[in-house]
Amino acid sequence: MLIYGKKLKNHYLAKQKRILVAPLNWGLGHVTRCMPIIEALQKQGCTVILASDGRSYQLLQKEYPNLRLLSMPSYGITYGTGNMIKNIAFQMPKILWAMEREWWWLRKIIQEENIDGVISDNRYGLYSSKIPCVFLTHQLHIKIPSKIISFPANWNSRRLINRNTACWVPDFAGGENLSGELSHGGKLPKNVRYVGPLSRMKRVESPLERDIIVVLSGPEPQRTFLETELIGQLAKLAFKALIVRGVPDEEERYSLGDNLSVVSYMTAKELNQAMVESKIVIARSGYSTVMDLVKLGKQAILIPTPGQTEQEYLADLFHQKKYFLKMNQSEINLPISLKKMTDFKGFPLNYRPELLEEAVADFCSLVTSRS
Repeated sequence: MLIYGKKLKNHYLAKQKRILVAPLNWGLGHVTRCMPIIEALQKQGCTVILASDGRSYQLLQKEYPNLRLLSMPSYGITYGTGNMIKNIAFQMPKILWAMEREWWWLRKIIQEENIDGVISDNRYGLYSSKIPCVFLTHQLHIKIPSKIISFPANWNSRRLINRNTACWVPDFAGGENLSGELSHGGKLPKNVRYVGPLSRMKRVESPLERDIIVVLSGPEPQRTFLETELIGQLAKLAFKALIVRGVPDEEERYSLGDNLSVVSYMTAKELNQAMVESKIVIARSGYSTVMDLVKLGKQAILIPTPGQTEQEYLADLFHQKKYFLKMNQSEINLPISLKKMTDFKGFPLNYRPELLEEAVADFCSLVTSRS
C-alpha cells in the first residue's frame, strides 16, 4: 500500500499545472506585486516556477527558498541622467537585444521545465503561441515627453502586449483608480483585464514605534544618490527613523546615533511590520510602492526617480489630490516637507482581492498540463 500511495502522489504532482512567474528586474516593485499572484496560483494548486535576474532574483531567492528559481537574461538598465529620452534612447539596442534573448530563453524553458503557462511582469519578450501567457503592467500609456516618439512607442507597446493571451492591469477599471491616465482612457490593448491593486502588504493593528521609515528601491545610480541624501538629512533631525536600503544582496545593519537605523534588506513580513509601525513613509513614487501605501493606509512623501516620467506623473497626481506629498530629488528638504504632512492624509481606497482570484482562476482554466 505504501508503494501504491507514493505512485498516486507522484501521479497527482505530475498533473499539477506548472506556471512560470517572471518579474522584470527594474526596481523591486515588479517582484513585490507578483507576490499576491504567486500566492493565488498556489491556492489554485499550481506549481510555481520563478525567474528573474539581478536584485529581483536575489529577492525571490530570499522570499521563496523552496520554489524553483531560474536565471533570466538581464536588461541592465541604468538611469544616469534626469532625461528619460536620453536614458532609454542610448540603451534601446540593449533593451531590444534583451527582449530577443527572453523569447529564445522562454522557448527553451518551456521544453526543459514543462511550463504550462506564463505570467510575466513587463517582460515584452516572454510570450508564446503554444501556451497561455499573461503580461502584467500598469503602463498601457507610456508617458514620453516627445509626441513624435510617444505615438510609435505606444503603438508598438500595444502590439507587443496583444501577443499575449491577456494583459492584467493592477488597478480598478472605473474612475476611482490609482494609475490615472497610465492605464485608462485612449486606445488600449484588446486583451486588457483589471485585476485590482496588488500588494504583498497586510493591514494589521500595531502601535507606532517610529516617526519615519524610508523604503528605497529602483535602478542605480539614482537609488544610491537618494540614500546618501536622506541619510545625511535624517542624521541631523530628532525624528526616530529607519532606512531600508532595498539591497537584498547585502546584510548591512547599523545605527547613526540614537534615532536613525539603517538596514540593507527586510523580508516581506519584516517590512510589512516596520511600515505599520511607522507614522510616515518616504519612498519612490513607483506604482508598486503606491499600492503598498494604499493597502496600509499610510501617509507618505514620494520622491520620483529623475528621468522616470511615470513616477513623476504619479507623484504629481497624488500631490494635487492631497493624498501624498511630492518632493523632487534635487530639492529634498525634510524639515519643511514634514511640516506639510498634516495636509496629506493618504489614499482612501479599499482593496478587492476577489478580482485577482477570479483572474487567476480563469487563467488556470485555460492552462492544460503538459506533464
